[in-house]
Amino acid sequence: MQSQAADHVLNAQQLAQLHAYWRAANYLSVGQIYLYANPLLKTPLLPEHIKPRLLGHWGTTPGLNFVYVHANRVIREHDLNMIYITGPGHGGPAVVANTYLEGSYTELYPEITEDETGMLKLFKQFSFPGGIPSHASAQTPGSINEGGELGYCLLHAFGAVFDNPDLIACCVVGDGEAETGPLATSWHGNKFLNPKTDGVVLPILHLNGYKIANPTILSRIGDEELQKLFEGYGYTPYFVEGSDPDFMHQRMASVMDQVIGEIQRIKREASLKREVSRPRWPMIILRSPKGWTGPAEVDGKPNTGTFHAHQVPFGELDKPEHIKLLQDWMQSYAPHELFDDTGRLKEELRALAPKGERRMGANPHANGGLLLKPLALPDFRKFAYAVTQPGERQTSTTGELGKYLAEVWRLNPNNFRVFSPDENNSNRLQALFEVTNRQWMAERLESDEHLAAHGGVMEILSEHSCEGWLEGYLLTGRHGFFSCYEAFIHIIDSMFNQHAKWLKECRHIPWRKPIASLNILLSSHVWRQDHNGFSHQDPGFIDHVANKKPDIIRIYLPADANTLIAITDHCLQSRNLINVIVAGKQPQGQWLDMPAAIEHARRGASIWHWAGNCAADEEPDLVIASAGDVPVMESLAAVMLLREHLPALKIRYVNVVDLMTLVPHDVHPHGLTDDAFDELFTRDKPVIFAFHGYPGLIHRLAYKRHNHANFHVHGFLEEGTTTTPFDMTVLNRLDRYNLVKNTLRWLPHIDNAPVLDALMDEKLAQHKQYIWQHGEDMPEIRDWKWQPADH
Repeated sequence: MQSQAADHVLNAQQLAQLHAYWRAANYLSVGQIYLYANPLLKTPLLPEHIKPRLLGHWGTTPGLNFVYVHANRVIREHDLNMIYITGPGHGGPAVVANTYLEGSYTELYPEITEDETGMLKLFKQFSFPGGIPSHASAQTPGSINEGGELGYCLLHAFGAVFDNPDLIACCVVGDGEAETGPLATSWHGNKFLNPKTDGVVLPILHLNGYKIANPTILSRIGDEELQKLFEGYGYTPYFVEGSDPDFMHQRMASVMDQVIGEIQRIKREASLKREVSRPRWPMIILRSPKGWTGPAEVDGKPNTGTFHAHQVPFGELDKPEHIKLLQDWMQSYAPHELFDDTGRLKEELRALAPKGERRMGANPHANGGLLLKPLALPDFRKFAYAVTQPGERQTSTTGELGKYLAEVWRLNPNNFRVFSPDENNSNRLQALFEVTNRQWMAERLESDEHLAAHGGVMEILSEHSCEGWLEGYLLTGRHGFFSCYEAFIHIIDSMFNQHAKWLKECRHIPWRKPIASLNILLSSHVWRQDHNGFSHQDPGFIDHVANKKPDIIRIYLPADANTLIAITDHCLQSRNLINVIVAGKQPQGQWLDMPAAIEHARRGASIWHWAGNCAADEEPDLVIASAGDVPVMESLAAVMLLREHLPALKIRYVNVVDLMTLVPHDVHPHGLTDDAFDELFTRDKPVIFAFHGYPGLIHRLAYKRHNHANFHVHGFLEEGTTTTPFDMTVLNRLDRYNLVKNTLRWLPHIDNAPVLDALMDEKLAQHKQYIWQHGEDMPEIRDWKWQPADH
């Protein structure tokens, strides 16, 4: 077996103290799950001392306590800068117990005092109304990983140490969590970690054998196969396995010494080299019983070492025999040897915890807002795309953004990274490679482009990995940007959920300082995935985002490059938000010069007077509105058709760039007041709204508005295939001809409406015949340009 180390590195006193500290953590963990009163067991347990509802997870907790105690030892001995990330879903009792023992919990929550009264509050609050969750959450000191969902701990760990050369992320991976897809890919983070410019991830795979009711895969394969698996991933695995506490403490101490020594050697050698290569980082495989140190049997059935120990090992505390079992279990930790008469941890044990910010619960990297440095941002106006007449020139909107992002990285090479699942070039952000490279520590060939040991662009074909790395990077006090194909951002729906929930909770936790916002660019979007077909056509992520708390989310649909750049600059300066921006990459008309774009972005929605034929002080007959770049083009084309065939029709044109302006002001901070909304959309005129996404979202956002009944929204109708760009709009009735047809429907007083309606049908038929014959859109579509009214 790989890396068998000599044991017995602890003398008798060290072993006894380490074991006592572990017992104290286990005792506090059990107390959190069970006790409502009598925290030090000064009197025999009674039913009224026990919580009426028993919630929490014991099975993984003693292993997490074990790792924490041993991490504390090496932090003290080597003065390490280390954070603790717990992957097992509901290991909250362990992290709360350890941060309480080290004193960081009481410093942040002074009411949880380090005495019997405080211990009782600590116990009562756990999984209790008005208290704290059962997992390591935003309320937990030292945590950057929400334990409520599995699969992301290693991703957060790697994200935390990028550009953090002195930081070690001690990351415990649960063996149930190890079965998830995101976690399985996470092991490849070592192909990106630069030992010279980045920190270190120490993965500890905790195999206790079971999930909720089933064995886990990695626990049922032998050590030889496990060793080969992780050697294949590029790690050096060290095994710690057993159940006897004395043996396990000695073995873990020996392995931790060896692992830390190996890490220090790798870092030292890298610091002396100009060019670094990928090292073989160490990792630990810890095998310990499920529910270790808990009751061996409950009601005559095995408990410890089985799935029965996963959650609460036993309930029914109205049974005297169960009350005695709980008392015997808790007394087995000998609390009178650990805490003095006041309930305070004894001084010789308190000395085992690191001091100050070296405590993992007090490490500022786990409260990234404490370390956050504002980006040095360039003047985004210098990246303006020249617009003299609306729509006269075309360019790739995201291509222009790439020039701005490149300068942001150049000014912030150790504080800003761009993440993308192999789509940086595809999404036209390749200007970044004029100033930086993709970080890559695996093999490099001469034919490769823009790969380097250190770079500002992180690309791996895994949306999960990009999102998780970025979250870890943000949570430890840095800034970033994530670009993705629109259809595939759904892969991280649940990760987005967790981050949104984390931010929501942080707003109510005074000691959690604001962090940089999560910025997501969705490009290669639904309306320009005609060549890839239906599998790549889905704009629904913004519906998902809109469900979250209004003070957390922002959704932007810029129509052109200048608006996109202005919005991105704003987003990069924001804090504690999730900003979602949708912008196409294909060359398209550019509508606003930079001053107009800045004002439009500030308002969030405004009238484009140059696009309508209705004077500012006139009431229109019709409002045509749009949100999204392709909808802008199609709605403007519809305006031109209406202007040509119905010159007397007074049209107002409204563009929405900030989708949340549609929501009432008392619901979302960006929402327009009712008066401001009515000034744009009127109180009683038809509104033909061309929307980037599913039509229902507009109705859901605007349903309380005065004129909502007159909103007629065109958007994605779940119709897609491999076809031409314009045909995608036709399939979903977002095209100019269908917009005109719907306008006629809501303006029945127009005399020649049937003639114009028939003409639109004819155009649609011509379009279909042309693309089936030629495989591309008609010239009048391909070559369309906006023409002002006086042209």
